[in-house]
Amino acid sequence: MTSPGLVPGGRHGRRPPVPWRPVLRLLLVLSAVLLLPWLAPPARAQRDDAAPQPGPALAAELAQPRIAVDTAFTGTDLLVFGATDRLIGPTGDNVVVLGLGAARDVLVRRRVKRLGIWVNGPSARFREVPSYYALVSTAPVAGLLDEPARRERRLGLELLTARLPGPRDPEFRRALIELKQGSEGWNEEESRVEVSGGRLFHARLPLPSTIATGDYMVQVMLVRAGRIIARQELSFRVDRVGATARIASVSRDHPLLYGLACIALAALAGWFGSVVFRRG
Repeated sequence: MTSPGLVPGGRHGRRPPVPWRPVLRLLLVLSAVLLLPWLAPPARAQRDDAAPQPGPALAAELAQPRIAVDTAFTGTDLLVFGATDRLIGPTGDNVVVLGLGAARDVLVRRRVKRLGIWVNGPSARFREVPSYYALVSTAPVAGLLDEPARRERRLGLELLTARLPGPRDPEFRRALIELKQGSEGWNEEESRVEVSGGRLFHARLPLPSTIATGDYMVQVMLVRAGRIIARQELSFRVDRVGATARIASVSRDHPLLYGLACIALAALAGWFGSVVFRRG
């Protein structure tokens, strides 16, 4: 029987037993939380000490991946730019840029003089001849790479023609170089790769007004200590647009109609000229 005003388990009553298991669990959790900062630093230090992933040694891009050719096209320059992971210069790395067009067969004829008249003589056909070739670099390529490396990459017109399938006569091969250079289709180290800030570079590849349509490739090579350590291939395309594209399409798809139109246009021009001169 309880006294009035008193409740069992109150100040004057008997206290209930303490729940030790929940208390122990709470202490373990608190201990783990308190010890976590002491356990985390070694793992963080291990991550910090890990070697960072190296970046690319060479990165390059084209300013114009597509060249539009119309009736007013007189040639242009293709801008190639990029960056390296080390300094470029006489005591550092060097950059070589090579532009190549589609391979085609080329016939070279030798002109001979007979009875006071120049006529076509012996001929030679070369296969797999690049329709376009342009080579620029930060320094003369002959001083950057040995001959086997240059021959493998076709760095230089002499080494390029030496690998072409065809007759071995050196005169015909020199004539091929003169023919291509005369049409501005081949250019060898006529300009240099410009360097800015030690690691940034840019080069301009000349594209002649007679450049053929199709796909082209640009190889950017990074040379270090006499070896090509990085290489990147970029592509661009030359397309005809406007009236030039329509005329080329008609001549290709409807050759008979194109020929008749040319004959009619020539006849009309001749008739108009005769009328003008007759009145004069």
